[in-house]
Amino acid sequence: MPTREFHAPSLAVSIGKLDLQNPLMTASGTCGYANEYGDFTDLTRLGAFVTKAISKTPRKGNEAYRIVETRAGMLNAIGLANIGLDAFLKDKIPILKEMGVPVIVNVPGWTTDDYVDVSARLNDEPVVGGIELNVSCPNVKSGLSFGTDPVRLFELVSAVKKVTTRAELIVKLSPNVADVAVTAKAAVDAGATALSLVNTFTAMSIDINNARPMLANGTGGLSGPAIKPIALFMTHRVYTEVAKKHNIPIIGMGGIQRWQDGVEFLLAGATGLAVGTALFLDPNIPLQILEGLRNYLARKNKTDIRQIIGSLQAPAPHD
Repeated sequence: MPTREFHAPSLAVSIGKLDLQNPLMTASGTCGYANEYGDFTDLTRLGAFVTKAISKTPRKGNEAYRIVETRAGMLNAIGLANIGLDAFLKDKIPILKEMGVPVIVNVPGWTTDDYVDVSARLNDEPVVGGIELNVSCPNVKSGLSFGTDPVRLFELVSAVKKVTTRAELIVKLSPNVADVAVTAKAAVDAGATALSLVNTFTAMSIDINNARPMLANGTGGLSGPAIKPIALFMTHRVYTEVAKKHNIPIIGMGGIQRWQDGVEFLLAGATGLAVGTALFLDPNIPLQILEGLRNYLARKNKTDIRQIIGSLQAPAPHD
């Protein structure tokens, strides 16, 4: 009896016009500007590389301590420390051109002009496939002002959309809102071509011996496995209420550490999977997740990863 030829399931996905060989990518802020992470894993096997935040001018960031480990997670208050746009364009863009995977640049701002100016210059760089607007960082003053106000968010994204004519315009949503679907809709109505969620949750850790916050900033952003169930819920809510009907891809994140976590986010409606905090545990976790995804799809007799995106079944109704 002839044996059937086996073909590995396809892991290819698309974030708008950005074609990825697989859904795995770094989360902004965790892997530097370009190849800093390359000494620890094979970057060419990722679906995309997301840079740390790049602001219009250099930023020193917050004072130490800026990172604190918590149970099942991590608090950070880096404060968007970075080298600034000019240095990034001069020193890092040439390295990114050699990386071999799509590049997404995270962009913070304090005024609409900040976002517009940086996005316009990045849009002129062919290697930048996506611009991720960081409207939801809880670690700087006014860091949540755009991300938690749907009116201001709509105005901001509308302004940036005018200058982002080539790269995908991705808006990174804040989880620190009453209903994340409201801000998601505002971003999509204003022209976002993709959404990423969730960013970190505003949180605190206390030094009981000194009766002071552990972080010099007082509060920071909570990430890691502790937030995964909430991130899953918010991803699914945005998918069902906004993204699915508008054909907007979601980059899901928040506590992804194992391949099972990746499957959950895909079922909930995510197209991309960003890994952040887990990289501090093991830089090769994204590659381990890829292998797990392939095996899962094969066991489920799926030929394409897109077959499971958004396929979560609603609970059966009760009498």
